[in-house]
Amino acid sequence: MIKSLKVLFLLISTTLSAQDTSKFFDSADHFFQTYVENGKVKYAEIKRHPKALSNLMEGAKKIKVSPENPDQYKAFWIKSYNLAVISGIVKNYPVSSPMDLNGFFDKTSYEIGGKKVTLNSIENDLLRAKFYEPRFHFVLVCAAKSCPPIISEAYRPETLEEQLQRQTEKAMNNPQFVQVQKDKVLFSEIMKWYEQDFTKNGQTLIGFAIKYRKTPIPNNFETGFYKYNWKLNEF
Repeated sequence: MIKSLKVLFLLISTTLSAQDTSKFFDSADHFFQTYVENGKVKYAEIKRHPKALSNLMEGAKKIKVSPENPDQYKAFWIKSYNLAVISGIVKNYPVSSPMDLNGFFDKTSYEIGGKKVTLNSIENDLLRAKFYEPRFHFVLVCAAKSCPPIISEAYRPETLEEQLQRQTEKAMNNPQFVQVQKDKVLFSEIMKWYEQDFTKNGQTLIGFAIKYRKTPIPNNFETGFYKYNWKLNEF
């Protein structure tokens, strides 16, 4: 009898957890649809109406995900990173750049997924350290204009692969993000800071880019990096 009750309790807990996670994903989707437009964030509007973001950040505390369910895990932490970035900006708004906020990436902490995390620990410890996935860099949005654009939808387990692929293709085909010149190509400094993610197993940056580009880049082109624009990605 006791064993049966334990099994029943476990089943109920698992069901409630799944319901909470699904509800969180739905609420996040509605939030991004409401406050993101053309790859930019409506920070001033969120500041005036903070309840939706506050509810999401509160809900994120209770969600538990495991790398054993990789798509759910990745989608949750990508989404949580983007929400935490927005939360950090809104808390200090008006601000002209995330770099104006001391410790924005490595010191300011958030309670998410039952952990105390910083933006850097989400990116480096919870995502990059667990999965080889260079496409993370095109969906984690750091609130700057040179970041890949934030999308007006939530990353979801069932659509994650398509979303990762789509955002990477957009970045690699964006002439502002990958600047092809006469005999040279300039990449975002994201691809300099995390070069090891893009050049694994002897792959070059050009080799990575051409996997996603409609127009190839000659392999003999010189490569370089353009200066990152840290101004706020505000709508």
